[in-house]
Amino acid sequence: MQNRFKRTWLIPVLPLLAIALYYLPPIHSRLAWRLDNLRTRIVYLIKPPDEAVFQPGGETSLTIETVIATTRAEYALTLTPQATSTPNLGPTPTPTITTTPLPATVKLDGVKYEDQHGRTNYCGPANFSMALTFWGWDGNRDVVGQAVMPGNTSKDGLPINVDKNVMPYELQEYIAGNVPNMGSVLRYGGDLNVVKTFLAAGIPVLVEKGIHELDLSNRVSWMGHYAFVTGYDDAQQMIIYQDSYHPAGAPPGPNRKIPYNEFVKDWRAFNYVFIVVYPKDRENTVMDLLGELANEETANHHALKVAEEESVNLAGEDRYFAWFNTGTSHIALLEYIDAATAYDQAFAVYATLGGDNTTRPYRMMWYQTGPYWAYYYSGRYADVINLANTTLEDTISEPVLEESLLWRGRALYMAGDTQSAINDYRAALKVHPKWGPAVQALQDLGVQP
Repeated sequence: MQNRFKRTWLIPVLPLLAIALYYLPPIHSRLAWRLDNLRTRIVYLIKPPDEAVFQPGGETSLTIETVIATTRAEYALTLTPQATSTPNLGPTPTPTITTTPLPATVKLDGVKYEDQHGRTNYCGPANFSMALTFWGWDGNRDVVGQAVMPGNTSKDGLPINVDKNVMPYELQEYIAGNVPNMGSVLRYGGDLNVVKTFLAAGIPVLVEKGIHELDLSNRVSWMGHYAFVTGYDDAQQMIIYQDSYHPAGAPPGPNRKIPYNEFVKDWRAFNYVFIVVYPKDRENTVMDLLGELANEETANHHALKVAEEESVNLAGEDRYFAWFNTGTSHIALLEYIDAATAYDQAFAVYATLGGDNTTRPYRMMWYQTGPYWAYYYSGRYADVINLANTTLEDTISEPVLEESLLWRGRALYMAGDTQSAINDYRAALKVHPKWGPAVQALQDLGVQP
């Protein structure tokens, strides 16, 4: 009887003990990501994310003329922050960087390699940290990450898997607000010559590009990834970059080499975007090296021209990316209705992809928000809501994309559902605490964050 009492007493205690042990830092750090992966596997097995297809409705109730003036300032703050100085507009959208012959090989010294392991979704913080430490900054990935991804660190300091991505503008804002002697500039429409020109001048370049990896469903899956480019070799036709995703083994993370054509193909997924981080006393040099791309409008026109050509000449996944880039370039030029039309084409191509051992690039909206801008500022609020629903409910194992939550909230408000909008803004703040756009959205409604 006494033994039976002891066993009965232990029944409610053992689960509590297991929970307490799980949250001990040494155990939690080893098990948390495994449990998260297991949950994701189960969700993706039941509902494969690449089977979700968004179909735009196309309803328009608002013309672009009514929103251009009010959105120009918002765009400048939240999509592509401006450099501190910009030369006058060049005469042609065709970039001409330099006529000086470039060396056949460049490999920059002074790189302090950092990987992203032991942290969740830390390729942004790790790569921007490398870009800063190259110039002597005294910090590391955690200094950047805790500022731009506060949702990925719990109150007790344990890494958690909530915030899936950091947008380039967020990392630029971190530099602008926290590293006084450093600046950065972002442009679309880069190419190998642009990258090599900077490297030959001793200045590394950050790019955002796609990679294809074996995912949790044992299929080759596309995802976004930052890369810190620090060299090239014309003889081998190779780019040299620091890959925070592969710290050791084959392929290695430090000084990883990738063929020129493969690099360009992967880069296409992000409209050939590149970011240069530099000491402010080198700003004039950076602008000179950019040539006509120093003017942001010229760069955006060039990126649009490239994307339009590729949307005609490429096929399959590359054609999808080209149409998406066409939309992104129109967004950068504040041409929202044209952007919406291009994104409609991109999603039409997307629906035709898949069918082999690869998946559709279903994570695209995790990293880029252009379609939300296009549909919202074209008055297509139903498309904003439906795209956000598809992204949050069908392409990810839990609804933790703050940008999708924010834009769905904005569209819901415009559709008259204020309470649901408030709920989405607050959900975004759970993913990214104190995130400015969501805080501002709530304050605009007279609601405390």
